[in-house]
Amino acid sequence: MAHEPRLTAALRELLSSQRVAALGTLDETGAPFVSMVPYAVLPQAGELVVHVSGLAAHTRNLARQPRASLMVCQAEVAGEPVHALPRVTLDVNALPCEHGSAEHAAARDAYLTRFPEAEPMTALGDFRFLRLVPGGARQVAGFGAARSLDADELLQALGPAP
Repeated sequence: MAHEPRLTAALRELLSSQRVAALGTLDETGAPFVSMVPYAVLPQAGELVVHVSGLAAHTRNLARQPRASLMVCQAEVAGEPVHALPRVTLDVNALPCEHGSAEHAAARDAYLTRFPEAEPMTALGDFRFLRLVPGGARQVAGFGAARSLDADELLQALGPAP
């Protein structure tokens, strides 16, 4: 079994244990807009996937400007300090999955494995899958444990476990 560095293992655990993220996009005026999105991981591609409605503001924003920011944070525990919560902010590029393509099938499978209750929404015409291709990230694994990651380092955390 290959050794996985501690912070990479912590990032893998964070991304697999949390199911929602804050997605930051830019609207038509350039103003920031943040929304909540459920996400799944595509380990074979080292990417994330979201299922979005064409009616949503973040979907329109991503169609204009596909570069976005995605933050995943461990849930707060009552009575515990919040400043050291494990979290990661990813710089992503949102790419549509062509309906009927192999990447669409992989995105749908990964998403429905994580969110089986969303299956009826996959049949709605205004919904689509977007691949979120990470270019870099900033990880905080706890107090005094932070690092920047490039795309290759992220691929290790998002890819198949060693």
